[in-house]
Amino acid sequence: MSTIKIYHNPACGTSRNTLALIRHTGVEPQVIEYLKTPPSREDLQGLLAALAIPVRELLRRKGTPYDELGLDAPHWTDEQLLDFVVAHPILMNRPVVVTPLGAKLCRPSEVVLDILPASQQGPFTKEDGEVVIDAEGRRVHRAS
Repeated sequence: MSTIKIYHNPACGTSRNTLALIRHTGVEPQVIEYLKTPPSREDLQGLLAALAIPVRELLRRKGTPYDELGLDAPHWTDEQLLDFVVAHPILMNRPVVVTPLGAKLCRPSEVVLDILPASQQGPFTKEDGEVVIDAEGRRVHRAS
């Protein structure tokens, strides 16, 4: 089993590009389609600890029930927000990648390069045509 995990949504371009960047190192990660196999509350707590971010930073607004549920209200506790993510996995922002070098919410996708144990195996261009790794193997776009 791979030591790299990606919490992936195949309908998301950023997630697809991140998965492609991982595979471009010659590694096949463990792909967790979190909408089909949602993480448990304990898994989410472990991810948040590894990411070292508050629950609110893991929440996705676009294309989710975030506004309908009023999740921008400050009265929601971290525990309550976790309950919402468990009940509505689409609220989890993606992709989240865990490797032996750390964990990151990979938006933009090239953030994953910071935690991949192996180098890219040549040039890489994202779905939208943006070059991430040039022909000489240099990183073209540095995530901010």
